[in-house]
Amino acid sequence: MKKLFIYIISIFALCSCVKEEQFDNTARGNFEACWKIINERYCFFEYKDIDWQDIYYKYEQKIESPMRADSLFSVLNQMLCELKDGHVNIYSSFDVGRYWDWFENYPNNFDSSIQKNYIGTNYKIAGGMKYTILPDSVGYIYYGSFESGPSDTNLDNIFRYFSECKGLIIDIRDNGGGTLSFVERIVGRFITERICAGYIQHKTGKGHNDFSSLHPFYFDPSNRIKWFKPIAVLTNRHTYSAANNFASVMQSIPHAKLFGDRTGGGCGLPFSSELPVGWSIRFSASPIYDINKNLTEFGIDPDFNVQMSESGMMGGKDDIIDAAIGYILQQ
Repeated sequence: MKKLFIYIISIFALCSCVKEEQFDNTARGNFEACWKIINERYCFFEYKDIDWQDIYYKYEQKIESPMRADSLFSVLNQMLCELKDGHVNIYSSFDVGRYWDWFENYPNNFDSSIQKNYIGTNYKIAGGMKYTILPDSVGYIYYGSFESGPSDTNLDNIFRYFSECKGLIIDIRDNGGGTLSFVERIVGRFITERICAGYIQHKTGKGHNDFSSLHPFYFDPSNRIKWFKPIAVLTNRHTYSAANNFASVMQSIPHAKLFGDRTGGGCGLPFSSELPVGWSIRFSASPIYDINKNLTEFGIDPDFNVQMSESGMMGGKDDIIDAAIGYILQQ
C-alpha cells in the first residue's frame, strides 16, 4: 500500500504542474470552468456511457447573466449529478451538492435499533470499532467508517478478546468509506503472504480515454495477531468507497464470505479542484480495479444475498446477522 500512496502523491504532483485555463468569475465563466475540469479529468465517461458534450448543451441553456449564486450552484450541481457518482460533490459556503441516488432507491438492510437487540449497550469500543461476543461464541465487529481506524494495538486486543470464538462477523453496513490504509491494516490480519489487492490508473491526457496502464498495489500480512477462522462480512447498498474496496479484497480471501446486499460501489479515487467563485468540486479521477482487473464502480455482489425481511424486522430480527451466524456455526 505504501507504493499506492507514493503513486497517488505522484499523481497530485503531476496535476499541480498543469497550467490551468483562466475563467472569469461570472455565471458563464464558472459554468465553463466546471464543465471543462470534469471533461478533462473525470475517469468514468466511457464506462458509464456518458455524453458530456450533450450535457454541456443541456445545461448551458440554464445559465443566465446576471445569475444569483444559489441558482448557479443549483445548475452546476444538477449537471454534476448527471455523472451518477457518489464521489462527485460541489462545495460552497452555503451548501454541499451531492448525488445520493446510488443508495437512496435501495433497501436499507440495516437498522441500528435492531442491531441493539444483538449487541446491547455494553459492547466494547476501540479504534472506531464496536465489538462484542454474540451468543454461540461468535465474534462481532461493527465498523461504521474507514475515516477512523484501529491501531495495531487496538486490533491485537480485539482479536485476543475473540480468541475462543468460532468465527467473526465484520459488519460494514452503512460504512461510507474513508482511508485505504485502514483497509490494508485490517486485511493484513487475515493473510499469510503478500497479495495483490487491486490495480490503479491515472489520467495521462485530457481525452476521456487517456489513461496509464494498470499499476498493481499490494497488501502485506501483519506480523501481529492474525485470524484464520471463518469470517462473514456484512454489506448493504450504503457500503461505499474504501468500504467497497475492503469488501472487494475480503471476497478474495478463502475463509471470508460476503453477506447482505450489493455494495454501493465508488471505486474512483477522488480529486478536487476550485472554480473562480471559490467553490470546490470533487470528482472521481483515478479508477481502482479489483484483483481481476474489473471496475466495481457500480458495487460488488455478496457471496450470499440476504435481505432484511419485514417480518424479521417486526420481530426485532436482523436476517443478515442471523444468516452470518448460521454460516459460521456450520463451519
